[in-house]
Amino acid sequence: MAFNQPLGGNEMPRFGGLNTMMRLPYQDTARGLDACFVGIPMDIGTSHRSGTRFGPRQIRAESAMIRPYNMWTKVSPFDSLNIADIGDIAIDTFDLKRSIQIIENAYDEILGHDVIPLTLGGDHTLSYPVLKAIAKKHGPVGLVHVDAHADINDLMFGEKIAHGTPFRRSHEDRLLDPSRVCQIGLRATGYEAGDFDWPREQGWRVVQAEEIWYKSLAPLMAEVREQMGDGPVYVTFDIDSFDPAYAPGTGTAEPGGLTSHQGIELIRGLSGLNIVGCDLVEVSPPYDQSGATAVLAANILFEMLCVLPGVKART
Repeated sequence: MAFNQPLGGNEMPRFGGLNTMMRLPYQDTARGLDACFVGIPMDIGTSHRSGTRFGPRQIRAESAMIRPYNMWTKVSPFDSLNIADIGDIAIDTFDLKRSIQIIENAYDEILGHDVIPLTLGGDHTLSYPVLKAIAKKHGPVGLVHVDAHADINDLMFGEKIAHGTPFRRSHEDRLLDPSRVCQIGLRATGYEAGDFDWPREQGWRVVQAEEIWYKSLAPLMAEVREQMGDGPVYVTFDIDSFDPAYAPGTGTAEPGGLTSHQGIELIRGLSGLNIVGCDLVEVSPPYDQSGATAVLAANILFEMLCVLPGVKART
């Protein structure tokens, strides 16, 4: 079977063609796919700087430079999986709660197919409805959450739904397996000394950024793989987990974050896990007109593709 391939740079200049992720074919459903890219252009859940509604579009644009083969791991996911871009979910940009239901319904339909969705965000609120749909299909999942923030607030301005609350809501709804949750990269300032203790009290592993400064993440990821075991795993990656030197285009930038090579190493360390979905969120193009943040985001999404179940290295 011949799988979909990204449009090559010698077939169409990289600045031309349709604006799909990695210039893959577009189709309007996930039918017949093993993995798909989905955009959620949303920023109505943000608490500070907006602009993530433009994230999916710019990530796609900057993905045009990515070629099919990972030259270190010798993997091309397009040799093993049928992958396409299925476009964006039409959220209600004036109603966050309605948008949450729209997203959940859309992922119910997507997951009606035997497909692994990779989501381009959009603010981090979107992980909650995606996890609701994922859990209907797979049951409570392990979670690898890479972020500067824990996103476990109970309320934000009196609201239960916002980009700082998705994993508190997911825990309450029993969408997560508490013994298989790991948060990596948490840092910066808080309101109380114990702001990162609530996740620990639920049995989650919390790895603060200072614990991994100047280090390879290979030893940590070996431990994460053991923690996740054979069960289904969801990967959620907030671009603000990176230091602003690498990813300034985000709404809640925090100094002291991951380097770009640590982020790549982290995702490569997930190889072999039963990954059932991924997202990359919080890219805000207005705060990085160079496009460097979206370039990094696109490459992290490619690395996610390379570690999905069923992907085989070239021999």
